[in-house]
Amino acid sequence: MAPPILKLNDIFLSFGGAPLLAGASLQVEPGDKICLVGRNGSGKSTLLKIAAGLVEAQSGELFRHPSSTVRYLEQAPDFAEFKTVQAYAEAGLGPGDDPYRVTYLLSHLGLTGEEDPKTLSGGESRRAALARVLAPEPDILLLDEPTNHLDLPTIEWLEGELQKSRSALVLISHDRRFLEKVSTATVWLDRGTSRRLDRGFAHFEAWRDQVLEAEELEQHKLGKAIEREEHWLRYGVTARRKRNMRRLGELQTMRSQYRGHKGPQGTVQATAADAQESGKLVIEADKITKSFGERAIVAPFSIRVHRGDCIGLVGPNGAGKTTLLKMLTGQLSPDSGTIKLGTNLEIATLDQKREDLDPEDTLANYLTDGRGENLIVNGEQRHVTGYMKEFLFQPEQARTPIRSLSGGERARLMLARILSRPANLLILDEPTNDLDIETLDLLQEIVAGFPGTVILVSHDRDFLDRTVTSTIAPAVPDAPDGRWIEYAGGYSDMLAQRKGALEERKKAEKAAEKPKVQETAPAAAGAKGKLSFKQKFALENLPKEMSKAEAEIAKRELVMADPNLFTRDPAAFNRLAAEMEKLRAGLTAMEEEWLQLEMLREELEG
Repeated sequence: MAPPILKLNDIFLSFGGAPLLAGASLQVEPGDKICLVGRNGSGKSTLLKIAAGLVEAQSGELFRHPSSTVRYLEQAPDFAEFKTVQAYAEAGLGPGDDPYRVTYLLSHLGLTGEEDPKTLSGGESRRAALARVLAPEPDILLLDEPTNHLDLPTIEWLEGELQKSRSALVLISHDRRFLEKVSTATVWLDRGTSRRLDRGFAHFEAWRDQVLEAEELEQHKLGKAIEREEHWLRYGVTARRKRNMRRLGELQTMRSQYRGHKGPQGTVQATAADAQESGKLVIEADKITKSFGERAIVAPFSIRVHRGDCIGLVGPNGAGKTTLLKMLTGQLSPDSGTIKLGTNLEIATLDQKREDLDPEDTLANYLTDGRGENLIVNGEQRHVTGYMKEFLFQPEQARTPIRSLSGGERARLMLARILSRPANLLILDEPTNDLDIETLDLLQEIVAGFPGTVILVSHDRDFLDRTVTSTIAPAVPDAPDGRWIEYAGGYSDMLAQRKGALEERKKAEKAAEKPKVQETAPAAAGAKGKLSFKQKFALENLPKEMSKAEAEIAKRELVMADPNLFTRDPAAFNRLAAEMEKLRAGLTAMEEEWLQLEMLREELEG
């Protein structure tokens, strides 16, 4: 086993109340790919900052190999001294590092390098910081939520970069699929201490459940042992009290352990507030379009959304997901086409930008809209502190300003507010950002069991696979041109359908190439001075065959004009699309052959 290049041992840190870290450890060896997991507020980011040297622990051991290089992904990069993003990213390079790495990384992260840092959005700032830490290929990479604000193609590219990277990695992320693909070891931070599993995140949840079950069993055994000792104390100690002071001391120790045991943090317990049922047809879009200047954001697109549907929108940043979402919900008018919203709609929206949060507002005031100490949930009056407990907030946090919350706690707070409002149409824009795994599990259950309709935008592939009934994605994933297609099922289903359609197109193209082999035959006939019997037959019969092909194409176009066909029968839709490709290729080949034969006939007849 190689010696560690980074080691944190028995780290203790407290901010005045209960210790945040109480004996946490982390050991990194060359080539490690470690994911650091735990509940929101468990100290993951703090432990990472201690490893980076940005926060000092109150006690414990910190060792970094003197020759090792460390890079930490900043949440709020400081661009003050830099005129361009390129200059900022290059400032992270060491003396022998390759400057081309910066250009390569920025291009894959959607930046040119010429941007003015003062004009960057939060997502662009995060991508610039990511380029800066990846470029020098350090010995140790410390990444806190690197996938936030990245689109799916970029996340998948980043997975590949980290998998082949020689850097040791310590990673915090809410993206299950990302963790499963990148990590080879897992460190679980829980109640101030850490446990390590030398397997990737895919094995974490089963292992965690086993640990908690064993802990619960040990606590139960301790309780039974205390009962036995207390029985002895009452009935068997009178004549031997002095000789059994040690046993009495052990009993006090057991009682202290039992009382002092801090169980795992509870799970969020919540359901969406009930609302009046909407009409069966929630949204009907007919051939809607939207363009900004010469760029088409939405080409003619039609869809019917019914009550109970859960629809996911995916695509690269800038493809137009938010624009399409606003059009479907009536917030933005299309350039052409029509949008009809159903009856009795009550809409609740979760905005990924958290713009609804006033940092100076208190938690209680935000949840009640400033209407005192109570709020109405599912027709029942609830005290705000009791409702907060369901989302793992402590009663003393009721008067805490929102600015003091972590990103995950803010996400949980917004979720609490949305779920208290009656709604039958949920609009969720990047709802998984900053949520811990347990809260993410709850959100999945809420979305999957919601009796109304859900439309969500997400880059979390695992979340999409577990929740949505259909996925809307750009027709051309790498270069969106405004055309959108609805696929049945989640993200993985969408990829499978795209792959199937691509294979069918390739088959059609190969079939279309076969008639071209015979195209040289008419030219050979010129030496004979007249058309062969086979050529005459083809010249007379090709127009009939072309008419038949045109009729077959028209017949299929009529069937595919049904906007609900794909949702109702995706296999039939894909089959018809493949048949259309084949028929059109065949028609083109027949037209070319007929034209060549007709030109040859005219030439031979003088």
